[in-house]
Amino acid sequence: MIKNFLLSFPSPGKLLTGYRDRSSEIDFEVNGHIHTPYSFSAFEDMDSVFRLAEQEKISVLGINDFYVTDGYPAFHEGCVRSGIFPLFNIEFIGLMKEEQKNGIRINDPNNPGRIYFCGKGLDYPFHIGNENSAVIDRVKEETQNQLRAMISKLNELIRKVNPSLSLSFDNIRERYAHDLVRERHIAKALRFLALENFNTPEEQITFIESLYAGKKSKTGMGNPAGLENEIRSNILKAGGSAFVEEDEKSFLDIKRIINIITDAGGIPCYPVLLDDASGKFTEFEEDPEKLYMVLKDLGVGSVELIPGRNDHDILERFVDFFDKKGFVITFGTEHNTPEMIPLTVKARGGKILSKRLREINIKGASVISAHQYLRALRKPGFIDERGFPKSAEIKKFETTGKKILDYYLSKK
Repeated sequence: MIKNFLLSFPSPGKLLTGYRDRSSEIDFEVNGHIHTPYSFSAFEDMDSVFRLAEQEKISVLGINDFYVTDGYPAFHEGCVRSGIFPLFNIEFIGLMKEEQKNGIRINDPNNPGRIYFCGKGLDYPFHIGNENSAVIDRVKEETQNQLRAMISKLNELIRKVNPSLSLSFDNIRERYAHDLVRERHIAKALRFLALENFNTPEEQITFIESLYAGKKSKTGMGNPAGLENEIRSNILKAGGSAFVEEDEKSFLDIKRIINIITDAGGIPCYPVLLDDASGKFTEFEEDPEKLYMVLKDLGVGSVELIPGRNDHDILERFVDFFDKKGFVITFGTEHNTPEMIPLTVKARGGKILSKRLREINIKGASVISAHQYLRALRKPGFIDERGFPKSAEIKKFETTGKKILDYYLSKK
């Protein structure tokens, strides 16, 4: 039987009164958002996650896979074994039809109306009502149908070049994925198809280039991560010869996503894209005040950022605004591309986060930790019975969470 490690912790009363307040001394590395091999990840397996986490002295780590929680047990086990506090999260892709109709980009810079949305601090073991479980299964099946069609189109291209070669959905899932196949798995499978069927790097890249509709590779076989990104861009994304547009049934309505997250015991959280390399924002995010009002109306009191893609000063101003509004704020690295980057969270260009940003990240992790702990004890967490955040009580949750983290991490 799966058991939550939090059930072995002291009672809330003992934690709050029996352990001295060291909140002013607390400073540790938090990464609240990584994808694992259970969706797609830079990590080949779960053990490699914890090897790097231990090397970088990560103290709090959050799993954040697309649509699935299959990795929770292995993640829980690895965190406990490594003395890392686990945050149990999930990510969905939704559609806001009004924004799509009006050409408003949300947090996908290339697709108006499309929205990425996370749930933080879900119950472990994972459980959800039958209706929402069926909804998730339906959406997952729709996404897999799109990928099957994409593989079929790619095979048509491959057969024109070499009739003896092809890719198989089932083989890709078995070799490179756990359950859900994603575009990045197809790109990886194509790279290996070239690697395993042609003798020299020149022959291998010539085969891949033959699928590029006349384009030449800018990476070559010597840069596996870069080549997989290039394959995805040239063949699988919009405009590519194997691209298949997603059916609208592949996307959930934002209110349904929020309902699923709260049903699973989690905290609804909007992942912010913020500025790109040229300093531009999406239409949905360019005015923090308007963004705040939209999120407030949806009952969302948490945001998350991936600082590695943001300018440090822009990030700090944005985070300060939402911190003053009583939002739970966390940072992560994603690790949702082939490139292996550090787990330690930094801003664009490798700039170290300011003390203020680190404090806010720890504060957010503390609130989620307290939420998970109380939910494990079958007590009310940070989300009330209406599904809204208890923003007025954020300081109480922060204090409780810091005691929880101090208790756990002091045992390392």
